[in-house]
Amino acid sequence: MKFLIDMPLPPTLARWLQAQGHDAVHAVDLGMERAADSELMERGINDRRTIVTADLDYPRLLALPGATGPSLILLRGGDWSEAEVIARIA
Repeated sequence: MKFLIDMPLPPTLARWLQAQGHDAVHAVDLGMERAADSELMERGINDRRTIVTADLDYPRLLALPGATGPSLILLRGGDWSEAEVIARIA
């Protein structure tokens, strides 16, 4: 699978996903650390990547225009450590 990891989550998540055989990049790897959520969504669509985030704005950005993509994995419930984020994705 192809993933785009959003800024609220650690870059180590992208590295872990790569080690699992996935094509994963973190927003900082793309020079998008200050990009708007809408820009990251566009990049996700264009690159056919699932966005992994803890940012609650994404569901709204998908729902309001009735968007069909990009795919989204939303981690909720707190400020997790790197190990906890990786455990949730695993």
